[in-house]
Amino acid sequence: MRGMRRTVWAILAAMTMVLMAGCSFATKDPDYVPPAPLPPLEQLQQVPLTEQTTLSAGEDVTAFVTADKNIVCAMTSSRGGHLNLPYEANSYSDAANNKFAVVPVVHCELAKYAAPDPADISDDCAGIGLGYLGGTILLTPEKASYGSCRSGVTQMESEFGPKGSREGPISKLRELPEGQNIERNGLRCSAYNGGVACGNISGGVAFFVSREGYQLISDAGKTVTGTLKQGS
Repeated sequence: MRGMRRTVWAILAAMTMVLMAGCSFATKDPDYVPPAPLPPLEQLQQVPLTEQTTLSAGEDVTAFVTADKNIVCAMTSSRGGHLNLPYEANSYSDAANNKFAVVPVVHCELAKYAAPDPADISDDCAGIGLGYLGGTILLTPEKASYGSCRSGVTQMESEFGPKGSREGPISKLRELPEGQNIERNGLRCSAYNGGVACGNISGGVAFFVSREGYQLISDAGKTVTGTLKQGS
């Protein structure tokens, strides 16, 4: 009987040693500094594309939200300044707009956002100089712009802003996971670094936007304006 007990204990000891030998214990390096995020144009160029079919939001529109529900973007079209947005009422389909060329664009709205830099305010809002707000960003094949003239809240603010309902058309959109890229009509977007970057790589224009601020990029990355420092 004692022999059997010794054998059982020997087997258990051997199994324990095998398990311990197969385990590894990770320890944090106190001197490790994570690499800085890529500049927006490099991020858009280097990261592989994600299948976009699951992000379709109706005919000719691809839309997504970020995982933190702070940014919604529509990769869509513009005619005469009218945007085809799947989550806000608009006049894009009016017959009067048929005379205008269809331009591929990306339009994003934020639930929480920074005010525009005074140098990036591009409209005096019908001469009153008031009402130019942040919280929206628009990319065309030629340029990116932040903010717009408006009164009231955007759909994104109404759903996910400080007093948002958390219900509505945006709440039903799919997420673009952090670190993934998506492309439509020559424009590409990536959810990364806590925000969204979108750009026309061949044209050298792009933007990055997050709740902390934004960058507007042109001249293949040589010119960067906005409230975020270059490289942040």
